[in-house]
Formats: sequence, structure tokens, C-alpha cells
Amino acid sequence: MTVAGATVPARLSVQRKRPTGLLLVLFPVGLLGWLIVYPILNALVTTLTLRTDEGLVLSLDSYVAFFSDPYSLNNLALTFWTTAVCAVLLLVICLPIALYLRFSRGPLSAYVQALAIFPLFVPSVILAYALIRTLGPNGMVDILLNAAGLPKLPSPYLTPWGPVIGLVWDNIPLTVLMLTAGLGQVSDNAVEAARDAGARPRHLLLHIILPQIVNALLVALAFAVLGIFSSFTLPYVLGPASPELMGPYMQRTFADLMQPRMAITQAVITFAICAVFGAFYVRSVIRSREVR
Repeated sequence: MTVAGATVPARLSVQRKRPTGLLLVLFPVGLLGWLIVYPILNALVTTLTLRTDEGLVLSLDSYVAFFSDPYSLNNLALTFWTTAVCAVLLLVICLPIALYLRFSRGPLSAYVQALAIFPLFVPSVILAYALIRTLGPNGMVDILLNAAGLPKLPSPYLTPWGPVIGLVWDNIPLTVLMLTAGLGQVSDNAVEAARDAGARPRHLLLHIILPQIVNALLVALAFAVLGIFSSFTLPYVLGPASPELMGPYMQRTFADLMQPRMAITQAVITFAICAVFGAFYVRSVIRSREVR
């Protein structure tokens, strides 16, 4: 009787909380539908239909024009290349920093963490200006080389490497934070046991640490790729005029060439590619929760 008496009030309490919970998620879900889902559906309808004298007809001409245009394909290829190079460089740079922050003991790690997170608080425009003043023609690097009597180095400014440097710098904080969070799942006991058994640092990394942070690595890379593939400011300021990344290409097609339908088509193609990485990200998150 006591159990039954305690269960009924509990059920009533849960039923009373359900409307409150639904009301709390109603506003963000409504914003998601208004700001994201509706524009996506509207863009799909706009690019898949063509207004004629007989009304709206189904048409794939904008997609055919995009995939038959060598300039558009070069821009898409450059975006893939930039994203892949940035992902590899982020992994090479951020994983050692995250490992150091996870296993180091001492005050120096706090300074390293502060330096790694510092780009998070620098706006992209300020970052682009700083890179131009440092790595651009007659920038700080050229001045120092000239003072030392050394020849100038080729500047990455307005080349495909300009956006790579800027995007890697811009994405270091988030990648380090996500990898450090993933490394928090690595048990100290497992690491100490492997060390006591004579495992070297390379074996610790390959056989103890990496298998436990695979999902964190995939999530961090998927998150970085989503931001890099659709980036605009740094590729627009630091990148070449031709070929160009998809972000500046969309803006130029819309504003300079005044072809909104083609710009929306480029946006839909970019979104479709990012949706693949987004699905990969969601799958990795679900797998990590299943493991827990």
C-alpha cells in the first residue's frame, strides 16, 4: 500500500511537469523551424522549380549549370582541399596540446591552455588583419628577414594557404577544448597500469589513449569541418580571387553577378555536403552516449 501510495503522486508530478517541459522547448524548436528548416525548404523549392508562362515547373537547370561549369567545380574542389588540409593540421596541432593539458601537472599547463583558447576571443576580422600585417607583403616577417639580411619568403596572403592559416588558427580553441574533454574519459589507472607494464609513450597513445577518444576525435573534426566548409570572412579577406571558396563565391554570385537563384543553388549544394558531416557528427554523439 505504501509503495502504491508513493507511486501515484510521483506519476502525477511527472504528468504535471510534461507541459512545462514542452513549453520550454517550444521556443527553441520554433526558432529552429523558422530560421533553419523553413529557409532550407524554401531554397530547395526555389532551385528545383522554374516559373514559366504555364506556372511553376520542375527544373534541374541550375544544378546542371553548376556541375557543368568548370569554374564552379574548381571552387568546390578548392573548398574540399582547404577543409581537408585544415582538418589534418588541426589534428596534428591540437592533439599534442590536448594530451599535454590532460596529463601535465604544474602551473605551465594553465598558461598553455590560456594561449590555446586565446583565438576564441579574437574576432575573425581582427585575426585576418593581424595575419595580413604579419604574413602579408612587407609585413612583420618580411621586415625581420630584411633586418637579418635574409631574402623574403613567399607570402601566403591571397593564395590558397592564406585561408588555411587563418581557419586553422580560428578553430584551434574549440578543437583543443573538445579533445581535452574527450581525454577526460581516459582513466589514469589504465595509463599507470600500462606504464607499469613497460609500455612506451607511443604504445600508450596507440593502444590505450586513442581507442578511448575515437568518438571525441571524430566529433571534433566533424565540428571543425562544418565551420570551415561554410566559412566566409577569412577566405574572403585572405584567399585568392580565383578560384575561391564556396562562401565568397556565393556572396559574389548574389551581390556582384546578381544571380540569386544560382547563389541559392550553391548554398543548397554546400548545405547538402555539410549535412553529411552533420549526420556523421550526430552519429558519433549517439555512439559515444551508447558507450556510456
